[in-house]
Amino acid sequence: MYYLGVDLGGTNIAIGIVDKDGKILNKASVSTPSNGEYTDVVTAMIDLSKELISDNGLELSDFEAVGIGCPGSIDYQKGSVAYSNNLHFNDAPITAEFQKHWNIPVIIENDANAAAYGEYIVNGNNADVFVAITLGTGVGGGVIIDGKIFRGANGAGAELGHSVLVHNGLPCTCGRKGCWEAYAAATALVKQTKVAIEKHPESLMSQYAKERGKVNGRTAFDAAKKGDAAANEVVKKYIEYVADGIVNMVNIFQPNKVVIGGGISNEGEYLLAPIREYVKKYDYNKLFTPVEIDAATLLNDAGIIGAALAAKNFK
Repeated sequence: MYYLGVDLGGTNIAIGIVDKDGKILNKASVSTPSNGEYTDVVTAMIDLSKELISDNGLELSDFEAVGIGCPGSIDYQKGSVAYSNNLHFNDAPITAEFQKHWNIPVIIENDANAAAYGEYIVNGNNADVFVAITLGTGVGGGVIIDGKIFRGANGAGAELGHSVLVHNGLPCTCGRKGCWEAYAAATALVKQTKVAIEKHPESLMSQYAKERGKVNGRTAFDAAKKGDAAANEVVKKYIEYVADGIVNMVNIFQPNKVVIGGGISNEGEYLLAPIREYVKKYDYNKLFTPVEIDAATLLNDAGIIGAALAAKNFK
Protein backbone atom coordinates (compact mmCIF):
# COMPACT_ATOMS: atom_id res chain seq x y z
CA MET A 1 0.00 0.00 0.00
CA TYR A 2 1.00 3.60 -0.60
CA TYR A 3 0.34 6.92 1.11
CA LEU A 4 -0.12 10.41 -0.27
CA GLY A 5 1.84 13.18 1.36
CA VAL A 6 0.60 16.72 0.70
CA ASP A 7 2.73 19.78 1.44
CA LEU A 8 0.20 22.60 1.27
CA GLY A 9 1.72 26.06 1.09
CA GLY A 10 0.55 29.54 0.34
CA THR A 11 2.22 29.46 -3.08
CA ASN A 12 2.34 25.82 -4.14
CA ILE A 13 0.78 22.44 -3.41
CA ALA A 14 3.31 19.60 -3.60
CA ILE A 15 2.09 16.00 -3.47
CA GLY A 16 4.10 12.80 -3.37
CA ILE A 17 3.41 9.08 -3.54
CA VAL A 18 5.19 7.62 -0.51
CA ASP A 19 5.79 3.97 0.40
CA LYS A 20 5.71 2.50 3.91
CA ASP A 21 9.42 3.20 4.41
CA GLY A 22 9.14 6.90 3.64
CA LYS A 23 10.54 6.75 0.11
CA ILE A 24 8.97 9.05 -2.48
CA LEU A 25 8.11 7.21 -5.69
CA ASN A 26 7.08 10.32 -7.58
CA LYS A 27 5.79 13.81 -6.89
CA ALA A 28 4.11 16.74 -8.60
CA SER A 29 3.11 20.30 -7.77
CA VAL A 30 0.61 22.96 -8.75
CA SER A 31 0.01 26.58 -7.78
CA THR A 32 -2.23 27.08 -4.75
CA PRO A 33 -5.53 28.83 -5.59
CA SER A 34 -5.19 32.34 -4.23
CA ASN A 35 -8.82 33.25 -3.62
CA GLY A 36 -8.83 32.05 0.00
CA GLU A 37 -11.57 29.45 -0.59
CA TYR A 38 -10.63 26.19 1.10
CA THR A 39 -12.98 24.25 -1.19
CA ASP A 40 -10.97 25.34 -4.23
CA VAL A 41 -7.73 24.37 -2.52
CA VAL A 42 -9.09 20.90 -1.71
CA THR A 43 -10.29 20.51 -5.31
CA ALA A 44 -6.78 21.39 -6.53
CA MET A 45 -5.32 18.78 -4.17
CA ILE A 46 -7.77 16.13 -5.35
CA ASP A 47 -7.18 16.85 -9.04
CA LEU A 48 -3.39 16.75 -8.67
CA SER A 49 -3.59 13.56 -6.56
CA LYS A 50 -5.67 11.72 -9.14
CA GLU A 51 -3.44 12.90 -11.98
CA LEU A 52 -0.30 11.79 -10.12
CA ILE A 53 -1.79 8.40 -9.27
CA SER A 54 -2.92 7.79 -12.84
CA ASP A 55 0.41 8.87 -14.33
CA ASN A 56 2.17 6.27 -12.19
CA GLY A 57 -0.11 3.41 -13.21
CA LEU A 58 -1.81 3.16 -9.83
CA GLU A 59 -5.42 3.16 -8.64
CA LEU A 60 -7.09 5.01 -5.79
CA SER A 61 -7.51 1.64 -4.09
CA ASP A 62 -3.71 1.33 -3.83
CA PHE A 63 -3.65 4.08 -1.20
CA GLU A 64 -4.26 3.58 2.49
CA ALA A 65 -4.33 7.18 3.74
CA VAL A 66 -3.56 10.81 2.97
CA GLY A 67 -1.53 13.16 5.14
CA ILE A 68 -1.66 16.94 4.67
CA GLY A 69 0.89 19.36 6.10
CA CYS A 70 -0.45 22.91 6.30
CA PRO A 71 0.88 26.18 7.75
CA GLY A 72 -1.05 27.69 10.62
CA SER A 73 -2.90 26.54 13.72
CA ILE A 74 -4.36 23.09 13.16
CA ASP A 75 -7.26 21.49 15.00
CA TYR A 76 -5.92 17.97 14.70
CA GLN A 77 -8.96 16.25 16.18
CA LYS A 78 -11.47 18.04 13.93
CA GLY A 79 -9.23 17.80 10.90
CA SER A 80 -9.51 21.51 10.24
CA VAL A 81 -7.32 24.56 9.88
CA ALA A 82 -8.28 26.85 12.76
CA TYR A 83 -6.31 29.74 11.27
CA SER A 84 -3.68 30.18 8.57
CA ASN A 85 -2.62 33.67 7.55
CA ASN A 86 -0.69 32.26 4.57
CA LEU A 87 -3.80 30.60 3.15
CA HIS A 88 -6.40 33.03 4.56
CA PHE A 89 -8.23 30.12 6.23
CA ASN A 90 -10.43 30.37 9.30
CA ASP A 91 -11.92 27.14 10.67
CA ALA A 92 -11.57 25.38 7.31
CA PRO A 93 -12.73 21.69 7.52
CA ILE A 94 -10.10 20.34 5.15
CA THR A 95 -10.33 16.62 5.90
CA ALA A 96 -14.14 16.53 5.71
CA GLU A 97 -14.05 18.39 2.38
CA PHE A 98 -11.36 16.06 1.05
CA GLN A 99 -13.43 13.01 1.96
CA LYS A 100 -16.39 14.33 -0.06
CA HIS A 101 -14.26 13.63 -3.13
CA TRP A 102 -12.37 10.52 -2.00
CA ASN A 103 -13.47 8.28 0.86
CA ILE A 104 -10.08 7.57 2.43
CA PRO A 105 -8.60 8.32 5.88
CA VAL A 106 -7.15 11.85 5.89
CA ILE A 107 -5.15 13.57 8.62
CA ILE A 108 -3.90 17.15 8.71
CA GLU A 109 -0.84 18.42 10.59
CA ASN A 110 0.95 21.70 10.96
CA ASP A 111 3.55 21.73 8.17
CA ALA A 112 6.53 22.19 10.51
CA ASN A 113 5.30 19.31 12.68
CA ALA A 114 4.93 17.13 9.60
CA ALA A 115 8.44 17.96 8.40
CA ALA A 116 9.85 17.24 11.87
CA TYR A 117 8.04 13.91 11.98
CA GLY A 118 9.47 12.92 8.60
CA GLU A 119 13.00 13.71 9.76
CA TYR A 120 12.39 11.79 12.98
CA ILE A 121 11.11 8.63 11.28
CA VAL A 122 13.81 8.58 8.62
CA ASN A 123 16.80 9.95 10.56
CA GLY A 124 15.84 10.22 14.22
CA ASN A 125 17.45 6.98 15.40
CA ASN A 126 14.43 6.36 17.64
CA ALA A 127 15.32 9.33 19.83
CA ASP A 128 13.15 9.69 22.94
CA VAL A 129 13.02 13.43 22.31
CA PHE A 130 13.73 14.88 18.88
CA VAL A 131 13.72 18.55 17.85
CA ALA A 132 13.74 19.78 14.25
CA ILE A 133 14.45 23.42 13.44
CA THR A 134 14.07 25.07 10.04
CA LEU A 135 15.89 28.31 9.26
CA GLY A 136 13.98 29.91 6.41
CA THR A 137 11.69 32.91 6.02
CA GLY A 138 11.05 32.34 9.71
CA VAL A 139 12.30 29.85 12.28
CA GLY A 140 10.03 26.83 12.17
CA GLY A 141 10.19 23.81 14.36
CA GLY A 142 8.70 20.59 15.54
CA VAL A 143 9.16 18.38 18.59
CA ILE A 144 8.70 14.61 18.71
CA ILE A 145 8.41 13.02 22.16
CA ASP A 146 8.27 9.24 22.58
CA GLY A 147 7.55 8.89 18.87
CA LYS A 148 4.58 11.28 18.94
CA ILE A 149 4.25 14.81 17.61
CA PHE A 150 4.04 17.35 20.41
CA ARG A 151 1.10 19.62 19.56
CA GLY A 152 0.36 21.30 22.87
CA ALA A 153 -3.09 21.45 24.45
CA ASN A 154 -4.60 23.34 21.51
CA GLY A 155 -2.70 21.92 18.53
CA ALA A 156 -0.54 25.03 18.17
CA GLY A 157 2.46 23.90 20.22
CA ALA A 158 6.16 24.07 19.31
CA GLU A 159 6.26 27.56 17.79
CA LEU A 160 9.95 27.52 18.59
CA GLY A 161 10.84 30.63 16.59
CA HIS A 162 8.61 32.79 18.75
CA SER A 163 10.54 32.32 21.96
CA VAL A 164 12.18 35.62 22.89
CA LEU A 165 15.94 35.82 22.50
CA VAL A 166 16.44 39.57 23.14
CA HIS A 167 14.13 41.47 25.47
CA ASN A 168 12.47 44.35 23.64
CA GLY A 169 14.63 43.55 20.63
CA LEU A 170 13.91 43.54 16.92
CA PRO A 171 10.23 43.45 15.89
CA CYS A 172 8.86 40.09 14.84
CA THR A 173 5.99 39.38 12.45
CA CYS A 174 4.07 37.81 15.34
CA GLY A 175 3.78 41.21 17.05
CA ARG A 176 6.36 40.69 19.78
CA LYS A 177 9.89 42.05 19.91
CA GLY A 178 13.10 40.07 20.16
CA CYS A 179 11.89 36.67 18.95
CA TRP A 180 14.50 34.09 17.99
CA GLU A 181 13.04 34.21 14.47
CA ALA A 182 13.93 37.90 14.13
CA TYR A 183 17.62 37.04 14.63
CA ALA A 184 18.12 33.48 13.35
CA ALA A 185 15.88 33.16 10.29
CA ALA A 186 17.56 33.16 6.88
CA THR A 187 15.78 36.45 6.19
CA ALA A 188 17.38 37.86 9.36
CA LEU A 189 20.82 36.80 8.09
CA VAL A 190 20.16 38.64 4.83
CA LYS A 191 19.28 41.81 6.78
CA GLN A 192 22.40 41.45 8.92
CA THR A 193 24.51 41.01 5.79
CA LYS A 194 23.03 44.12 4.15
CA VAL A 195 23.84 46.22 7.23
CA ALA A 196 27.42 44.94 7.20
CA ILE A 197 27.80 45.74 3.49
CA GLU A 198 26.70 49.33 4.12
CA LYS A 199 29.33 49.65 6.85
CA HIS A 200 32.02 47.80 4.88
CA PRO A 201 31.59 48.48 1.15
CA GLU A 202 35.11 47.11 0.58
CA SER A 203 34.01 43.66 1.81
CA LEU A 204 33.78 40.66 -0.48
CA MET A 205 30.12 40.55 0.53
CA SER A 206 29.55 43.70 -1.52
CA GLN A 207 31.29 42.16 -4.53
CA TYR A 208 29.30 38.93 -4.29
CA ALA A 209 26.03 40.83 -3.95
CA LYS A 210 26.77 42.80 -7.13
CA GLU A 211 27.86 39.72 -9.08
CA ARG A 212 24.79 37.72 -8.03
CA GLY A 213 22.33 40.58 -8.23
CA LYS A 214 21.18 40.23 -4.63
CA VAL A 215 22.16 39.42 -1.06
CA ASN A 216 21.17 35.94 0.08
CA GLY A 217 21.93 33.50 2.89
CA ARG A 218 25.19 32.41 1.24
CA THR A 219 26.69 35.88 0.77
CA ALA A 220 28.28 36.27 4.20
CA PHE A 221 29.24 32.59 4.51
CA ASP A 222 30.97 32.56 1.12
CA ALA A 223 32.92 35.72 1.91
CA ALA A 224 33.85 34.50 5.39
CA LYS A 225 35.30 31.31 3.92
CA LYS A 226 37.60 33.54 1.84
CA GLY A 227 38.88 35.23 4.99
CA ASP A 228 36.80 38.41 4.79
CA ALA A 229 36.86 39.97 8.26
CA ALA A 230 33.51 41.79 8.05
CA ALA A 231 31.79 38.67 6.73
CA ASN A 232 33.35 36.59 9.46
CA GLU A 233 31.80 38.90 12.05
CA VAL A 234 28.37 38.53 10.45
CA VAL A 235 28.64 34.74 10.34
CA LYS A 236 30.01 34.47 13.88
CA LYS A 237 27.19 36.60 15.30
CA TYR A 238 24.52 34.81 13.26
CA ILE A 239 25.73 31.40 14.40
CA GLU A 240 25.60 32.60 18.00
CA TYR A 241 21.98 33.71 17.51
CA VAL A 242 21.08 30.28 16.12
CA ALA A 243 23.02 28.46 18.84
CA ASP A 244 21.53 30.57 21.67
CA GLY A 245 18.05 29.51 20.58
CA ILE A 246 19.11 25.88 20.35
CA VAL A 247 20.51 26.06 23.89
CA ASN A 248 17.05 27.22 25.00
CA MET A 249 15.41 24.28 23.21
CA VAL A 250 17.93 21.86 24.71
CA ASN A 251 17.38 23.23 28.22
CA ILE A 252 13.60 22.97 27.83
CA PHE A 253 13.22 19.62 26.07
CA GLN A 254 16.55 17.83 26.75
CA PRO A 255 16.44 16.10 23.36
CA ASN A 256 18.65 13.25 22.23
CA LYS A 257 18.91 14.84 18.80
CA VAL A 258 18.42 18.20 17.10
CA VAL A 259 18.39 18.61 13.33
CA ILE A 260 18.67 21.92 11.48
CA GLY A 261 16.99 22.36 8.11
CA GLY A 262 16.52 25.13 5.58
CA GLY A 263 18.97 26.39 2.99
CA ILE A 264 21.44 27.56 5.65
CA SER A 265 21.97 23.94 6.70
CA ASN A 266 23.78 23.40 3.38
CA GLU A 267 26.76 25.11 5.03
CA GLY A 268 27.36 21.78 6.77
CA GLU A 269 30.11 21.63 9.34
CA TYR A 270 31.00 25.29 8.84
CA LEU A 271 27.66 25.98 10.54
CA LEU A 272 27.26 22.88 12.70
CA ALA A 273 30.68 22.61 14.36
CA PRO A 274 30.56 26.01 16.11
CA ILE A 275 26.92 25.44 17.06
CA ARG A 276 27.87 22.16 18.76
CA GLU A 277 30.68 23.86 20.65
CA TYR A 278 28.43 26.73 21.76
CA VAL A 279 25.65 24.39 22.90
CA LYS A 280 28.14 22.20 24.75
CA LYS A 281 29.50 25.27 26.54
CA TYR A 282 26.12 26.69 27.59
CA ASP A 283 23.90 23.62 27.96
CA TYR A 284 22.56 23.58 31.53
CA ASN A 285 23.03 19.83 32.04
CA LYS A 286 26.72 19.36 31.31
CA LEU A 287 26.95 16.04 33.16
CA PHE A 288 24.84 14.20 30.60
CA THR A 289 25.64 12.99 27.11
CA PRO A 290 25.79 16.02 24.77
CA VAL A 291 22.87 16.42 22.42
CA GLU A 292 23.49 15.23 18.86
CA ILE A 293 23.20 18.12 16.40
CA ASP A 294 23.09 17.46 12.66
CA ALA A 295 21.76 18.90 9.43
CA ALA A 296 18.34 17.73 8.29
CA THR A 297 18.53 15.39 5.30
CA LEU A 298 15.06 15.32 3.73
CA LEU A 299 15.29 18.96 2.59
CA ASN A 300 12.30 20.03 0.46
CA ASP A 301 10.76 16.55 0.68
CA ALA A 302 10.42 16.62 4.48
CA GLY A 303 6.86 17.99 4.40
CA ILE A 304 5.63 15.40 1.90
CA ILE A 305 7.30 12.45 3.62
CA GLY A 306 6.34 13.58 7.11
CA ALA A 307 2.69 14.14 6.22
CA ALA A 308 2.46 10.73 4.55
CA LEU A 309 4.12 8.92 7.46
CA ALA A 310 1.96 10.79 9.99
CA ALA A 311 -1.08 9.44 8.13
CA LYS A 312 0.46 5.94 8.03
CA ASN A 313 1.13 5.93 11.77
CA PHE A 314 -2.06 7.74 12.81
CA LYS A 315 -3.55 6.38 16.04
